[in-house]
Amino acid sequence: MVNRSRRLRKKLHIEEFKELGFTVSWSFDKAIGEENLDKAVDQFIREVIEPNGLAYEGSGYLNWQGIVCTQKLGNCTEEHRKIVGDWLNSNGVSDVKIGQLIDIWWDELDF
Repeated sequence: MVNRSRRLRKKLHIEEFKELGFTVSWSFDKAIGEENLDKAVDQFIREVIEPNGLAYEGSGYLNWQGIVCTQKLGNCTEEHRKIVGDWLNSNGVSDVKIGQLIDIWWDELDF
């Protein structure tokens, strides 16, 4: 085991500074329209991401994919995965995929 200073561990996001998050993807119906699509994504951010102290980085049009992590240094939990998945599944999108918890700095993304 390499003995790294606390400062270096923090810079590398390892050990006690490791951050867990998860990937997420979903699809909108082709008939949704651009205005309704924007409203749906805004609603997702407003109702799920922000109130739970999460951050979402992703993109798409009809097919979206991205990663969810915490707004502050920390770790997502299984409960966060459930909250995101439940909201998407009950709000008219399809092909919802919620990835496993991963180290957002070092693990390969699993879309």
